[in-house]
Amino acid sequence: MDIHQLRNVGIIAHGGAGKTTLAEALLFNAKATDRMGKVDDGSSNFDYDPEEIRRKITISTSFHHYTWNKVEVIVADTPGYINFEADTRACLRVLDGAVLVVNAVSGVEVQTEKMWKFATDSDVPVIAFVSKMDRERADFGKAVEEIADILRINAVPVQLPIGTEAGFRGVVDLFRKKALVYKGDTGEYEVADIPADLADAAKKAGEKLVEAAAESDDALIEKYLDGAELSEDEIRKGFTAGVRAKKFLPVLCGSALRNIGIQPLLDMISYALPDPSYRKEVKGTNPKAKAEETRAMSGKAPFSAQVFKTLADPYAGKLSIFKIFSGTLTPDMAPLNSSKDATERIGQILRLEGKKQKALGSASAGEIVAVAKFKETSTGDTLCDPKNPIVFPRPAAVEPVISFAIRPKTRNDEDKLGTSLARMIEEDPTIRFRKEAQTKEFILAGMGETHLEAVVEKLKRQYGVEVELRTPKIPYLETIKGKAESQGKHKKQTGGRGQYGDCWIRIEPLPRGKGFEYVDAIVGGSIPRQYIPAVEKGVVERLSKGVIAGYPVVDVRVTVFDGSFHTVDSSEMAFKIAGSLAFKKAALEARPILLEPIAEMEVVVPEENVGDIIGDLNGRRGRVLGVDAHGKSQIVKVQVPLAEVLRYSSDLRSITSGRGQFTMSHSHYEEVPAAIAEKVVAESKKELREEEEE
Repeated sequence: MDIHQLRNVGIIAHGGAGKTTLAEALLFNAKATDRMGKVDDGSSNFDYDPEEIRRKITISTSFHHYTWNKVEVIVADTPGYINFEADTRACLRVLDGAVLVVNAVSGVEVQTEKMWKFATDSDVPVIAFVSKMDRERADFGKAVEEIADILRINAVPVQLPIGTEAGFRGVVDLFRKKALVYKGDTGEYEVADIPADLADAAKKAGEKLVEAAAESDDALIEKYLDGAELSEDEIRKGFTAGVRAKKFLPVLCGSALRNIGIQPLLDMISYALPDPSYRKEVKGTNPKAKAEETRAMSGKAPFSAQVFKTLADPYAGKLSIFKIFSGTLTPDMAPLNSSKDATERIGQILRLEGKKQKALGSASAGEIVAVAKFKETSTGDTLCDPKNPIVFPRPAAVEPVISFAIRPKTRNDEDKLGTSLARMIEEDPTIRFRKEAQTKEFILAGMGETHLEAVVEKLKRQYGVEVELRTPKIPYLETIKGKAESQGKHKKQTGGRGQYGDCWIRIEPLPRGKGFEYVDAIVGGSIPRQYIPAVEKGVVERLSKGVIAGYPVVDVRVTVFDGSFHTVDSSEMAFKIAGSLAFKKAALEARPILLEPIAEMEVVVPEENVGDIIGDLNGRRGRVLGVDAHGKSQIVKVQVPLAEVLRYSSDLRSITSGRGQFTMSHSHYEEVPAAIAEKVVAESKKELREEEEE
């Protein structure tokens, strides 16, 4: 395929703005499908996953394609909800243009702003489409104002709506200076003169459009400033240059559901958004020379591609989706996975059509295609010509914001849990899974509660694994604040040989984070040398289950300094038991305390929310370390007990209307305040009783 006749375009928006319906309308009007799929009745070509159909939202980016004006357009319908935004971000890295959908009723929403930022961060040119113009309280003028004010970009309407709300029936095309009046929902329209009541508004908007187009081209701006009139072709040429240089944001409008205003959008995608070659080249590293190398975005350069998404199907196997940056791929090739130094075999090259695929004879630079059942390749890996190896940088890992404990319902579920989640993580790298060593819980982490609920649903539906989500246990620790000495004596006499072990130990606190230290201070042979390690073993075993609430004990020095033995009845086991008994008694006398994990957080919030955030964190026993400016936002740095922020993502979303975000890492352990420690101890004892009853 000629790279200049190709467009890779993402449809991006706040959830519920009408992305998927617009994507369906694009396919239908370009005759790529014979009927418009609908989200509400589950017939969408894009939202085909059972969980997407049930929730009526996009969870994972899906792809389709159409041809319009001899241009092949690969459409990516991306998620708009915050829990699934990482997928959108990953896909924008390989797209060459985007349509930002803005709801005509609710205007620029939180995720609209985020999607715009993701697109600009990925250097992707954007055009805006104000959707749902037929709805009650739809307001095109207000939407354009918000786009300009909130996104801080020159918003340039290229159309004006004809009619309002239910009476919306067409658009004024400011390029052609004509009205496009639609007949019903067939997508057919007639070209007419601009209605008299819109003439003045159209004249003003047309002047702004010409000005924006002229400013994007040096030759045109001279002509424009000299007072000469620009032709429609000249305006379109300058306009296209401005869109691709991201100097302004063109704004169209319509109703995807009623099929109004779709053809002008199809036209604009084809001529205003760039083909993949506008990026000119991609940077990577030569794995042999270990030096930076560039690869021209061209079909003539050696083959190279990067996998940006993986779909894991339990029956069809793994589907690797990648963008070809250079060269041509054919089914008989055996490309090198340079990220893992492994050769892969190509079965069929597939063009994605929603949940279906179409086999291709070949694919070349700029195209997004898929291959099934690669053995070694995963998301982020580079594929290339073995004779011309290159490795492209992986996208930065997205850290999860919430964790839950998951309890498998049966032993069979537990056996299948690890392998099933490993396959799901291939598909969705924002999922994390581990077993917490201290609490013995399986921990599932992700981007939000809805995200993890969807993961649990998919585990059950696709892999037959049932689990329950629970709030994770906090990995508390115990230590001591004082010194104490105690005797541990184990003496048992039954028929035959008895058991005898006797030791005296001293315990004292160590600085936080120093762990455990064992000191042998025996003199005069009161305990034979061979039994001294046994005392340590007994102490270490007891360390794993503290004396307050059964949590591990840390930061203590234990010194064994005296004892006695029996020539016949003493043994390693007897001294091990004696060591354990001595430690328990001494720990109870040495002012034992509970320690809790402290998290270090960076919370990025709009300026107006800083006071509320600091107040909320103080209420969670947080210690604010400082506040730094970050563009129009502020970064609040804070240390806060982990127990207080287990579900912080939902609370932060609520306080900041979804505009806040945070990162969190473990910092250190601190003493738990007495009143809270009492509750923790009571809860721990209750859990221990329940476990014993089970």
